[in-house]
Amino acid sequence: MHETTAAPRMADVLIIGGGLSGALLAAQLLRQPGRRHLLVVEPRRELGRGEAYSATELGHTLNGNAARMSVDPDNPDDLTQWLQQQLNAGEWPEAAAQAVPVAELFPPRGLFGRYARQRLSEAQGIGAQSGSLLEHRCAEVVDLERVPGGVRGRLSDGGSVQARFAVLATGMFAAAHTPKVGDDGINTAAVDPWDVAAMRGIDPQGTVLIIGSGLTMVDTLVSLQQAGHRGPIEVFSRHGLWPHVRRQPPAWEDFLAADRSLRSPLQLLRALREQCRQAQAQGIDWQAPLDTVRVHIPRLWSQASDRQRRQFVRHVRPWWESHHHRAPPQGAALLEQLCREGRLHIHAACLQSVEPAGADGVCVHLRFRAQAQVTRVAGAALVNSTGIEYDWRRVARPLPQCLLQRGLIQPGPLALGIAADAGGAVIDADGVVSDRLFAMGPPLRGQWWESTAVTDVALQAKALAERLARC
Repeated sequence: MHETTAAPRMADVLIIGGGLSGALLAAQLLRQPGRRHLLVVEPRRELGRGEAYSATELGHTLNGNAARMSVDPDNPDDLTQWLQQQLNAGEWPEAAAQAVPVAELFPPRGLFGRYARQRLSEAQGIGAQSGSLLEHRCAEVVDLERVPGGVRGRLSDGGSVQARFAVLATGMFAAAHTPKVGDDGINTAAVDPWDVAAMRGIDPQGTVLIIGSGLTMVDTLVSLQQAGHRGPIEVFSRHGLWPHVRRQPPAWEDFLAADRSLRSPLQLLRALREQCRQAQAQGIDWQAPLDTVRVHIPRLWSQASDRQRRQFVRHVRPWWESHHHRAPPQGAALLEQLCREGRLHIHAACLQSVEPAGADGVCVHLRFRAQAQVTRVAGAALVNSTGIEYDWRRVARPLPQCLLQRGLIQPGPLALGIAADAGGAVIDADGVVSDRLFAMGPPLRGQWWESTAVTDVALQAKALAERLARC
């Protein structure tokens, strides 16, 4: 892989973001016939990892088992096969203690990052045979504009890049961090959910406050456990829901394929509940019918009206997230253990504000569900686990703000991500479909609803690579 500080004359495709989304697109483009110059702008030294797969702790695992996480849309067993090779070579020896088939293992995120990088490296070798080049610029795109024949990006290091086409493969933007409430000491700031080293600076017996109760909260519990924390943990989220554990249910009939008349979110919800009741009556895990729904989500979401989408987001989304986006067994087991020990409590409450509490603590003001008054809760440290910000108008990063100001993008449906056509071509503020700017992955949340899972991104990468190769 080549790295440079000089701006290229004109690349064929500028990929903005080199996490999993950008790496999968680059790999697919390198495998396409023809010669092309790809330029990936990504501030991390390694491509393919992003924030999600840069974790180094073994306890931070994928949320899906190996059979569900292939980066090759043409081979759903690709990760399982790669993982078997790693185990045969003596990598990840801890897996032997789980005593389950390789396809059912939940690999550490760091190991998955290595897998993604290896597949990209292999694609580079294939591309090199036809003269294709992948160049990595270690920086961040802070602005983008149209120029004759393509686009030009301004970089955080002061340089610029140009390309015929650009792809927004920015991945996920974290929700706004809880504000820092002190000038020194780890206990007066919001701690990163995956920063085990920082968590070792927290009083082991002190109360830790966590905002958000989704999958990031589960990762936070794992981090605290590995850091040696043994004190109380108080979790607060709007609905007080937490992820169910992901199990391996048997196959279930694809009832949505059999009945295409089910179109609205309400119809789907009623039918799904009935399917789950039928499964449980037969002694089958309720997760079996639920798992058949995923393949139909893009169709169901795209054909729904804005009113139906809004109803889903307002009334169904929290329960959908907790049932569908399930926790890996190790993290779920820790959550249950902490609840049994009486150390973990999950509350339905909304965060109002944050302030210091003494020399080495933090205090949050919360409004608990069904209560009008605001309650003050103090702790030794605070962790923000609220997850992802999909509304680009609220993302405090230079590129989203510049794209909005230039009118090159507009918010997607329900302000989820950005607007684009079915093939990923971005729609600007005037409603014009761009012939130069594309997007994939999480930025297309409003287009497809589920646009973050590995399989979703892999399919989009293949389709977009084929489209760009024809241009």
